[in-house]
Amino acid sequence: MNESMKKIIVRLTFSFFALGLTNVVFGQVDKDILNWYNTHKAGLQTEKAYKALKGKTSKTVIVAIIDSGIDIEHEDLQGKIWVNEKEIPGNGIDDDNNGYVDDIHGWNFLGSPDGKNQKYARLEKTRIYAKYRAEFENVEAAQVPANKKAEYELFIAAKKSMEEDKEKYSMYKEQMAQLPMILEMVPQMVGQKLGKSDYTLKDLEKWKPKDVQDIQIRQLAIAIKLGEFNKEVIDSKMDQNNSMLDYYLNPDFNDREFIGDDPDDFNDVKYGNNDVEGPDALHGTHVGGIVGAVRGNGKGGDGVAENIKLMSLRAVPDGDESDKDIALAIRYAVDNGASVINMSFGKAFSIHQKEVYEALKYADEKGVLCVHAAGNDAKNLDVDTNYPTDKYSFQDKSFTNYLTIGASTRFPKGKLAASFSNYGQTKVDVFAPGFEIYNTVPQSDYKKLQGTSMAAPMVTGVAALLKSYFPELTMTQIKDVILSTAKSYKGTQQELPGAETKVDFGTLSVTGAVVDVNAAVKKCMELTK
Repeated sequence: MNESMKKIIVRLTFSFFALGLTNVVFGQVDKDILNWYNTHKAGLQTEKAYKALKGKTSKTVIVAIIDSGIDIEHEDLQGKIWVNEKEIPGNGIDDDNNGYVDDIHGWNFLGSPDGKNQKYARLEKTRIYAKYRAEFENVEAAQVPANKKAEYELFIAAKKSMEEDKEKYSMYKEQMAQLPMILEMVPQMVGQKLGKSDYTLKDLEKWKPKDVQDIQIRQLAIAIKLGEFNKEVIDSKMDQNNSMLDYYLNPDFNDREFIGDDPDDFNDVKYGNNDVEGPDALHGTHVGGIVGAVRGNGKGGDGVAENIKLMSLRAVPDGDESDKDIALAIRYAVDNGASVINMSFGKAFSIHQKEVYEALKYADEKGVLCVHAAGNDAKNLDVDTNYPTDKYSFQDKSFTNYLTIGASTRFPKGKLAASFSNYGQTKVDVFAPGFEIYNTVPQSDYKKLQGTSMAAPMVTGVAALLKSYFPELTMTQIKDVILSTAKSYKGTQQELPGAETKVDFGTLSVTGAVVDVNAAVKKCMELTK
């Protein structure tokens, strides 16, 4: 292999693995992965918890899933979907006078009254750039009046980040066009290095190349063997990259075309429809399944909580969610009886922080627990903000009923924190399983997904389980139990997400621990004696 080809391999390998937009894992599901989050020693210890609860009765708990939508007809979610009994299905009337017509299973904030659905959306920084470009595009900082300084600085930060991303993903697009060729070439290259064409995964694991190009080739070969680098994966990554350029980073894309509201007007609330699944409910269906898929039926993975009803609130598009949709979804969840709200979404910029804050404050004061995913950028949230947050810059104190969750793995000896997970000794409360999670996706199917999006519903499920069996406890008490009983890994050396350096796991979150529902159940039993 000549040097120019080696350089191409290295460049393409970087672009392939750097494009971490998808959280779908395309490998086979084996016994080590199936339901590990409930049963593994590094998991939640769910099965032990249910043994401890044997003979104890439970009450139904409503869990709101603010996400991309849920396939409410999924075989493994039957009997688990919330029904608004105050509403008469299909009569076109707002029977319960809550402002939403025929909201039988929740609401779709990304649709229009005539049934159309918005799938793609811009990133928040792109929206910010589009909002202010006419005012600030060709203006120097010295020319900006004092009352516009904050908006100008926000515009400049958003523009810089957006342009950096556009350059990066344009480069990826050019490079990834050559990936199909590399897919064909890698087996031949590895065969030459190992001296045989019928090499196995074990052969690749034993091979310890020192040359940087050979290291990259080995990495790709392993990905091929694991089913993580094939035509399906390449097509998926190319589609994601194109979505970045065509929608996420396109300031001229109208991401409210079908919705038709004014996203800056929080009094303009009469929009959306009751299609709580929408055009792409993969993410939300998986999240819902983690919380409450039917247990013990041998299909997919078991849900953490048993006696729950899932309220589907579609507010997370393919792109960044709108602050307005999230604020209204939170208020809908609270007003319609949810005890826990799962929020597996987040973004680096937020243009309507005070309105989201007011909605979170409303939930907090009503005693509803909000569980938020920490994010998948391997960043320190003590430094980098991920919205929404438990404490905005203008807040005096953090919310009481709010949890931020990092993602853990089933590898407690050195790799307990998932490599993609955000972390923070003051801003991430606790970790929970979020690596290679096999659960429900649309059309009664199942897939492995991973991310803090999967870790958050683990904790949502734990909170719902505890509230179900110990209804006399407040969600504040349940939150405190979850944190105080989590299994501590303080003092253990674990890889820092996004790096190969080892750090004390205790520095990655407030608790330095992974949620343990069995220990939480025992604590609740003590509290309710």
